[in-house]
Amino acid sequence: MTFQQLSYVVEISRCGSINKAAHKLCQSQSGISTAVRELEEELGIRFFLRTSRGVAFTPEGTEFLSYAVSLLEQKERIEGLYRAPQSAPARFAVSTQRYPFTEDAFLRLLETLAEPCYHYTLKELGMDAVIDDVYDHRADIGVIFLTELTEKMIRRLLASRELEFHEVAAVAPCIYVRKGHPLAGAEQVTDEALEGYPYVSFEHAQGVASDFSEEYQELQLRRPERCIVVNNRATMMNVLTRTDAYTTGSGLLVESLISQQVVTVPLAGKRDIRIGWIVPKNAAPSPRVEQFAALLEQSVAESIRFTAELHRSLGERT
Repeated sequence: MTFQQLSYVVEISRCGSINKAAHKLCQSQSGISTAVRELEEELGIRFFLRTSRGVAFTPEGTEFLSYAVSLLEQKERIEGLYRAPQSAPARFAVSTQRYPFTEDAFLRLLETLAEPCYHYTLKELGMDAVIDDVYDHRADIGVIFLTELTEKMIRRLLASRELEFHEVAAVAPCIYVRKGHPLAGAEQVTDEALEGYPYVSFEHAQGVASDFSEEYQELQLRRPERCIVVNNRATMMNVLTRTDAYTTGSGLLVESLISQQVVTVPLAGKRDIRIGWIVPKNAAPSPRVEQFAALLEQSVAESIRFTAELHRSLGERT
């Protein structure tokens, strides 16, 4: 059985006669008839019966047609992929800790795209995986945070991998809680005030240092008695909205992306979190990296303003 024989049978079905099919395919009627007869003998079926009006397909022939058409379509699809060289798609990848402002910057970037063909990636990972992605060139840019407690170790790691950190903003660490939480609306929250509430954290890979934690490390070292572990941001938000649990982080909220039931409250007496992006040190950033970095700075700045306004509005209600 050959693709040419399949095409003969399909064309006969479309034209309704062998003569018309031969004319359309620029083949001799006898040549097509011979090829079809040989295929019938090979498969042991009759495709059609000749009539005064052309041909009438048998039930077996009608069933065979469905398979033949599918095979020919797949052949054309494969040939279309490889027949002529196509321009390579534009590629860009971002690896980030689980920050809504990174997602916002990525969405803003997508809104500017004009390339006819592209492959863009956004991955939310732990800090160690973000650093690995940028180092191994699986990501063009990574987004992480530093604290005074972890900065020395993280910068040493970045230097050993010839990566550099570009600071975007320094913000006070906060807790995340549901809007109706007993601590929501407080001007600040102390460590003592958090005692007794469940603590939610992202899953931490075994053997990875606590310096790579998603949460604010100084508070995490207290190891609350009640802990909930999740592995994605959507589940984290759902746990917070339906329980009295809390988690920690930058506290920055993106107006268009946050759950309206989640708010943040600054932690009292804590040192700033420094948010930034990382790229290879010895390579000039591509125009797309520079564009994304600018959009990230814009998103972080707007998140800082929105979060500050939200804190003020909550404080006025209490």
